[in-house]
Amino acid sequence: MERMDKIKTMLAENPADSFLQHALALEYIKLGNDEEARRLFEEILNREPGYTGSYYHLAKLLERNDKTDEAVKVYEKGMEEAKKAGDNHALGELRSAYEEIIF
Repeated sequence: MERMDKIKTMLAENPADSFLQHALALEYIKLGNDEEARRLFEEILNREPGYTGSYYHLAKLLERNDKTDEAVKVYEKGMEEAKKAGDNHALGELRSAYEEIIF
């Protein structure tokens, strides 16, 4: 819980920090609080669509919660944004996960 408290303290100083929000969302996943993690990932992506790392984690969360159609859309949007950003690493990870879910 100490890590989560530190992240929350830093977020209080800079509430729109996508990196910190992403880190907090991952902590919520570790605690099994997918609802709060989803809220944070969606907030990040609504504000900063080019934050490609959050697409993968949001889509995986949706898959775990039997929301396959939503996960597919998130992977597709993430691949689109990764291409725009020239982020081949993120594109590869998203494409691989996407292909696993649709085939």
